[in-house]
Amino acid sequence: MSIAARRLLGLAFANADMLLEIEPGGVILLALGAAQATLGADEKSLVGKSWRNLIVEADRPMLDALFGGIEDGARRSPLIVRVAGQPGRAVAFTARRLPDNGGRISCAVLAAPPPQAAGGADGLLSRDGFEAITKSLMDAAKITGQQLELAMVEMAGFADARDALNDEAGAALERQVAGALRAESHQGSAAAKLGDNRFVLLREQGENPATMIKRLSRVVSACAGGESLDASAHAVPLESGSPARLARALRYALDDFIEEGLKDVPPHSLSQAMDRSVRRTLSKAGELGAALSQRRFTLAYQPVVDIQTGVAHHHEALVRFEDGGSPFSMVRMAEEFDLIEELDHAVVEQVVRQLKGDRTGALKLAANISGRSIGSEIFVGGLERVIKADSRLRDRLIFEVTESAAIDDLDVANRHIQSLRGLGCKVCLDDFGAGAASFAYLQRLKVDIVKIDGRYVRDLASDGRDGALVRHLVQLCKELKVQTVAEMVETVEIEDAVRRAGVDFAQGWLYGRPADRPGPAIVRETAAAAPPALAPVAVRRTGTSDQWR
Repeated sequence: MSIAARRLLGLAFANADMLLEIEPGGVILLALGAAQATLGADEKSLVGKSWRNLIVEADRPMLDALFGGIEDGARRSPLIVRVAGQPGRAVAFTARRLPDNGGRISCAVLAAPPPQAAGGADGLLSRDGFEAITKSLMDAAKITGQQLELAMVEMAGFADARDALNDEAGAALERQVAGALRAESHQGSAAAKLGDNRFVLLREQGENPATMIKRLSRVVSACAGGESLDASAHAVPLESGSPARLARALRYALDDFIEEGLKDVPPHSLSQAMDRSVRRTLSKAGELGAALSQRRFTLAYQPVVDIQTGVAHHHEALVRFEDGGSPFSMVRMAEEFDLIEELDHAVVEQVVRQLKGDRTGALKLAANISGRSIGSEIFVGGLERVIKADSRLRDRLIFEVTESAAIDDLDVANRHIQSLRGLGCKVCLDDFGAGAASFAYLQRLKVDIVKIDGRYVRDLASDGRDGALVRHLVQLCKELKVQTVAEMVETVEIEDAVRRAGVDFAQGWLYGRPADRPGPAIVRETAAAAPPALAPVAVRRTGTSDQWR
């Protein structure tokens, strides 16, 4: 085969398993190299096809943005995309638009491992997913010598522009913008949405953020009927240091961006962003400490039902602060500033008071204990004394161990769990997932109940990969004589999937939203007609403090 010099240049730059040359319309003009090993097809069959047929639909907007944003003579860093119709197979695309070549693009294609983290339908990560993958990519960057930075992107008016379109056009705009953001991120897998108009991504250092904004603006303008948005970005280098310090700095920097957006004087470093957020958070921490000491919070109760009968088995009690602030953010703050045991203690105190005031003896409460608190000798010792002092509390408290990742010593935690179980209280492992870490906790911590994280419960109904793992988890728990709870059961379809999987209990809006008092679950037609009993109650948050001494 005779190959033009320009194509040889493309092949030389490729340094990959194969080379694709793509015309402006997306049709493949040339395919050279190990096509079968990378894309699962021979070279000849690829010529004349659109590159879109090779890539899963969710990743196409990202390659659209990659190809559309390349200037003549420019080269864009590799993006990892998944191959259509071949689960588990992925390739890395590196693209270059050669000058005076009719707009054609040369693509180096290299076999690659699938993306480390799966985002939503548009490929964007959640905040938690972004923090996790940033840590992983930073660890890898230390080995390869890559210099990465955090890019915070604000698109003022994006949400309004989307809402001004019809449903189909609005969804298309979101997909294209998500693809454009992913195309700017490291390997295409490190971008997240933090709010309607705020996004964050991890990328390689070197390019001026203004150049990235120009590319993003072109995408938005093309999809929004020519309307331009006031987009801006600021990049912050990721400093070296201990993983714990990096994780803390990243968390506070994201808090600062979510709270304040891009200010007139943005931070020049991650440490500066962290310091600014810490100052604001310290003020809130003082308010939280006062709220705890003065007991300025209430509990709301949500039923947890027997999946076979629909009758409430127990309730989960959720913390509600007077200022209406997010309980999640307050709990997170309590953990950061070592107030979690005080918060846990304050909640348990109210739960115990309510149990003692119950004349029926039918009310049961399940109190969540932070993974940090369950490792405290003082906290657990205080619980033991409270339970021993009033036999009516036995068999009526279900302690849920939350934030298990915060457990420093599994052996100590298990010893404390067995102490509580020995007093007649059941213990539940909360937020259980399908990962190896969760199974390790199940192996090391002997508990009575496992609560399955709602993310995996939803996957049960869609029959996804995580759903299959959850079904095996449920079967394993049955063999270990451990009961299971599925959370976030909000539709009949999910309820049916949970029931088929053999889960014992379910919780979600399908059965009732949190209320001021624990009451019966919503009666469903499929449920038994037995009269609803006053149920056990689960309390979100518990802990230790010197007051337990």
